[in-house]
Amino acid sequence: MEETRPYVSWQLLDDFMTAAFNKLGVPEDEARLCADVLLESDRRGIESHGCNRFKPIYVDRINSGILNPVTKIDILKDTPTTVVLDANDGMGMVASKKAMDMIIEKAKKYGMGMAAVTNSSHYGIAGYWTSLAVKEGMIGISGTNARPSIAPTFGVENMLGTNPLTFGMPTDEEFPFTIDCATSIMQNGKIEYYARIGKNIPEGVVIARDGSAMTDSKEILKDIRSQKAALAPLGGIGEALGGYKGYGYAVVVEILSAALQNGIFLKDLEGKDENGNIRPYHLGHFFIVINPEFFMGLDNFKKTAGEILRELRNSEKAPGCDRIYTAGEKEHDVWLERKDKGVPVTESVQKEFIKVRDDLGLSQFVFPFE
Repeated sequence: MEETRPYVSWQLLDDFMTAAFNKLGVPEDEARLCADVLLESDRRGIESHGCNRFKPIYVDRINSGILNPVTKIDILKDTPTTVVLDANDGMGMVASKKAMDMIIEKAKKYGMGMAAVTNSSHYGIAGYWTSLAVKEGMIGISGTNARPSIAPTFGVENMLGTNPLTFGMPTDEEFPFTIDCATSIMQNGKIEYYARIGKNIPEGVVIARDGSAMTDSKEILKDIRSQKAALAPLGGIGEALGGYKGYGYAVVVEILSAALQNGIFLKDLEGKDENGNIRPYHLGHFFIVINPEFFMGLDNFKKTAGEILRELRNSEKAPGCDRIYTAGEKEHDVWLERKDKGVPVTESVQKEFIKVRDDLGLSQFVFPFE
């Protein structure tokens, strides 16, 4: 389908979001990191977590006082291969970068490293963090819990976050193997995106409190926030298509994002106190880095991984299909398409950019859609 949205250059959006974060109190180097995490999502075509979340998830939360722009990170426990960090309700991206930097160094020395982070906030796409390991020739694994959105199999109540379980692995190809997806069929960010563009959700993705399937994206967004609807786990509503599998993986992420950190979980992650007032989300994350050099070597790993992916892509296609993809390939294709064009921006996000710019007095920025 032909793109009709206006494109904004990568540099303009990077500079604008960095300046806005900085004006809101985020130190400049950390502001640049936060902007880069959001743009990386758009580079990969994952628009549910890109610049469209800049205002509602970050700017609004800083302004409301539930997200600290200055991230004070405490090291709660540090061993040769593990570390536990407290982000003190600061920027999740900043805490995640600290965690990854520490365990990459541990993996270089000892072969593996793992970090657990508590009292954090939304950390962008999980694949950004696994890619930091890949760039060092290592395997990256990450996950995070989130505000309750998923109902357990045979349930209708929002209990689990969309809880991504993400892997990044180096290969001998142009792009790594990267699988970055929620343990629900669809995550909140994509529903927000569908609501923005007026697109309905497929049946079987969202369950109402009466057990019926919902499809109206705007109604779903409202009902999920008011706990009247919940997302189905991967596999869908019930057990017929394996919904219990997605449910189980969502629980794995919940445990690893809370139990290692002695953090909070499930309903306590709603972001509201006992009186219904908003408060910091206190999210937890985990990160694992594995160094292939401590096994049979990086070159062997990359060659075997590449051969596996190529054999899969070259296998027999279904009738009417001319291409088989492996994880990370579509995202690489999007980057090739967008790298010289910039970021396509929807009308609602255009309005948000203008409002943030005007509210913060950043008149030096002029957007091409104005």
